[in-house]
Amino acid sequence: MSEAGSPAIVARGLCRRFGALTALRPLDIEVPRGAALAVLGPNGAGKSTLLRLLAGLLRPSGGELYVGSAGNDRVARRREVGLIGHATFLYPTLTARENLLLAGRLYGLRDGGVRADRLLPELGLAGAGARRAGTFSRGMAQRLSIARALMHDPSLLLLDEPFTGLDPRGAELLGRRLLGLREAGRTLLLVSHDLSRAAALADRALVLARGHACALAAAATASPEALSEAYRSAVSRLEGASA
Repeated sequence: MSEAGSPAIVARGLCRRFGALTALRPLDIEVPRGAALAVLGPNGAGKSTLLRLLAGLLRPSGGELYVGSAGNDRVARRREVGLIGHATFLYPTLTARENLLLAGRLYGLRDGGVRADRLLPELGLAGAGARRAGTFSRGMAQRLSIARALMHDPSLLLLDEPFTGLDPRGAELLGRRLLGLREAGRTLLLVSHDLSRAAALADRALVLARGHACALAAAATASPEALSEAYRSAVSRLEGASA
């Protein structure tokens, strides 16, 4: 699964249990490189579990998982993935640039300074590199979080409710940034409750409910209305199957 033309994500029978609780039932998915997959579902559906498995933060209880050139190597997978969430995980007492340099050191980058100086203006933070992250607005902090996630040039970006807490203008700007990353060839996996944002960003969707999964037809992401209808139908079927 490490060849250049291989999919970004391949899961076969992937599942995760926490004791007697099955958080994610056997799942088969394949996501092409450069695609954008929306992962949707009610609270407790298994979305965060799937995200943590993909990020290498959890071990599967069963099945196989291959991510990009890292294949099924969970440690190597962390270099393949950039994680962006509603919590920015920035160090508030460090400057924006220092936060990026720290991320670069964690990944063993030799050109961390060069990358930081390139990413700050690309994410609309030119002139803010010397400011402490704790002084940033929510929108600025989210843009810095994206810059940090891109420091090691990951091929796959995992987005966990990235629009949470943003005002409409900040959400619009973030949506544009993410569309730009998708157009640049990054693979995106977006976990969200916002079906309008999901329809705008994704070209395919996966619905989870009670650990069960259902891939939606490509036409489902054509509009927020189409996605909403397909989503409600999928959740009803999945919850009925587990009743």
